[in-house]
Amino acid sequence: MALPDRFTAFRIHQDEAGHRSGLESVALDQLAPGQVVVRAEWSSVNYKDALAGTGKGRILRRFPLVGGIDVAGTVVASTDPAWREGDAVLATGCGLSETRDGGYSQYVRLESSAVIARPAGLGAREAMVIGTAGFTAALALLRMLDNRLTPGHGPLAVTGATGGVGSLAVDIYSRAGFEVHAISGKPDQARYLRGLGAREVLPREALATTRPMESARFGGGLDNAGGPMLASLLAQTVPYGSVVSAGLAASPALDMTVMPFIIRGVSLLGVSSSSAPRALREQVWERLGSDWAPQHLDTICTREVGLDGLPSVFEQMLAGGSHGRTVVRID
Repeated sequence: MALPDRFTAFRIHQDEAGHRSGLESVALDQLAPGQVVVRAEWSSVNYKDALAGTGKGRILRRFPLVGGIDVAGTVVASTDPAWREGDAVLATGCGLSETRDGGYSQYVRLESSAVIARPAGLGAREAMVIGTAGFTAALALLRMLDNRLTPGHGPLAVTGATGGVGSLAVDIYSRAGFEVHAISGKPDQARYLRGLGAREVLPREALATTRPMESARFGGGLDNAGGPMLASLLAQTVPYGSVVSAGLAASPALDMTVMPFIIRGVSLLGVSSSSAPRALREQVWERLGSDWAPQHLDTICTREVGLDGLPSVFEQMLAGGSHGRTVVRID
């Protein structure tokens, strides 16, 4: 397939003139090297994308770079025989919009190791409603299951439940057979969360305790907040329950005692979606295309924009004025 000489991308700069970002006309040889060229169809907006696009977070390791940590589309050229023209693929993390040009571009050049075959039954748009957020939620569930967590341990708490990761976690975990208790500071979104599968919707005050141990009420859960909420969740987790730390929306600090670990055998697990090994990424996406496929993507996707709509989405997300997922249409 003949590629255009130039195409549109959302590019981020940081130099002596300061931070700036916006739509630019770029050529393929301006992008980071790679074996696979993809005609992008959809991307998404994650909190990390908003930080990178506005310059309010130190995300990019070099400049300039095309933003967007997620992308789904179709292979148009490949020097790796594992990928052929017409293959439906996706990529999340793997240095996109950090050390490599990302998915906010009509054409994306990727290292073949970053490319994942899109699961059958998942369209490009659906895959990007899931994106890094759903991948993170599913990876966290896999970590808990590998640590022998079962629905019999009790309900799973999900903090930051109205966000992208939280919303998809509520959907995926309930589909996987767990009772889910959504923790949110947005009481007006209780109906939304119950519609995704939450059995209970609890206020942030449910995780406001500062005591090292509390009555055990959760089998474990996924924490997107960090700080005191994570410490409180660990203090309320049942013996041999598992909690996954996936975010720091409230704080990167963790001030607590070791008592939940040595008295109840609670496990604190970590996930890194951007650096997950390829075999693990393939395993998670296989589940997301089958038995863990989210059932409420139309509800979770609360906004769709083109590349030109990214700046306003970034500002609204950083101001806490969004919920669910935003997908990006690559025209």
